Amino acid sequence: MFNSAAKILSWEEGAQAARAWQADGQKIVFTNGCFDIVHLGHIDYLEKARNLGDRMVLGLNTDASVSSIKGPLRPVVNEYARARLMASLGFVDAVILFGEPTPLELIQTICPDILVKGDDYSVDNIVGADFVVNRGGAVKTIPLVKGYSTTSLIEKIKNSY
Repeated sequence: MFNSAAKILSWEEGAQAARAWQADGQKIVFTNGCFDIVHLGHIDYLEKARNLGDRMVLGLNTDASVSSIKGPLRPVVNEYARARLMASLGFVDAVILFGEPTPLELIQTICPDILVKGDDYSVDNIVGADFVVNRGGAVKTIPLVKGYSTTSLIEKIKNSY
């Protein structure tokens, strides 16, 4: 029986899972984001990220951190619902909530082999890149699907009504 909620892990559970996967010789991919209103751009990005390794750990911003980044009207979808949705994706192996200003502490806890962000970032400004590289890992960027963003989707909805 499939249970997406079982893939929503605490920091400690996520670190234990990552160590076990790495002990089995599996490469851990880590990415993070708000994933407020999931769209094709998110799915494409996450699929491509997951294909860089054997397991995907997704750091998900808490509601409070989304609001601090995106403004007081966000998130549209609460953190539990966003976590369940992300965990339901077959290519996501673990979802871990974080409320810190950046995912650096979570990255240091998980110790991924591969750190991934969209190509709207350059490798030299990706939080945690130095940590991952210094441990022998890699940092990658993935081309984003043009025309898809949660902000533009919200604007389109607002303008339609």
